[in-house]
Amino acid sequence: MKTLVTGAAGFIGYYLVKRLLQDGHDVVGMDNINDYYDPGLKYARLLECGIKGERPFLFGKEYVSCIWDSYRFVRINLEDRNKLLHLFKEEEFDQVIHLAAQAGVRYSMENPWAYIESNVLGTMSILEASRQYPLKQLIFASSSSVYGNSPNVLYSTEQCVDHPISLYAATKKSNELMAYTYSHLYHIPTVGLRFFTVYGPWGRPDMAYFLFTSKILSGTPIEVFNHGELWRDFTYIDDIISGIMKIIENQNKIENRSNDANFSLYNIGNSSPVKLIDFVRILESILGKKANLNLVGMQHGDVVYTHADVTPLERDFGFKPNITLEVGLESFVEWYNGYFGKIK
Repeated sequence: MKTLVTGAAGFIGYYLVKRLLQDGHDVVGMDNINDYYDPGLKYARLLECGIKGERPFLFGKEYVSCIWDSYRFVRINLEDRNKLLHLFKEEEFDQVIHLAAQAGVRYSMENPWAYIESNVLGTMSILEASRQYPLKQLIFASSSSVYGNSPNVLYSTEQCVDHPISLYAATKKSNELMAYTYSHLYHIPTVGLRFFTVYGPWGRPDMAYFLFTSKILSGTPIEVFNHGELWRDFTYIDDIISGIMKIIENQNKIENRSNDANFSLYNIGNSSPVKLIDFVRILESILGKKANLNLVGMQHGDVVYTHADVTPLERDFGFKPNITLEVGLESFVEWYNGYFGKIK
């Protein structure tokens, strides 16, 4: 199928583009390559996907050539409605995997407008384009952050998520509501995925595992919030991509849903929370170096616990995460040492 992947220079987008190309899909990647974190890492991901040249992306709708005949990349802001509509009209996409967003819980308190523009207005642009140029399916990224500090130990998509504790989470909840409405009104087959703490090689530098690795290696103290009494459902990137591909490959299951909106929402996680202090100990063992810990209190916008109930995704699509934290972190550290050794 002809597929648009938004956020193609991002962490999950990079892996998904590679997998789609390997499986024979015709792919258009889209990203605005903002500077929320080092754009150099985003350019490096694009080059790894076969984009030719060094940072040849200073343009609007023109495509960049690639060593894959079936891949083109375009730099567009999500909220640029006219360019996005033109792209949809030209390409006649079969499906859209909408991963692009302004990420980061804490940054949403520093720069809230970036989240409204990218996550709310940007997703609205995708939905409007999908209405005007109908798709076989739309898959979009939500987040475990929508659960807030839920008292439920196991997060289920059936529970109420009306109490987000960060603007980032609020924008993701709004995305789910907007997507449901468009699916209901305009019969767009839609799947929302709530991601749980995705990690791995080529990951985001603002994530804890990335920051901890850098600071442990340099001997810099690391801040461990809530005195280490936090639990996260760390999910390795390969398991995430496997889950997305199972949905893509079983589109008929989506088309045959009985609900009036033709809309589904799933958690996608490892379903095996790890205490943050135990996570640090595993990372110390892999790095062969002790961390200099600075145990501090809870920070605003953060949650204590995340634990994904993935039984619906397993039931409907056979999703089964199988990468342990030890194996996943070893892969990340190997990449980290190679990447930063190579670019120095």
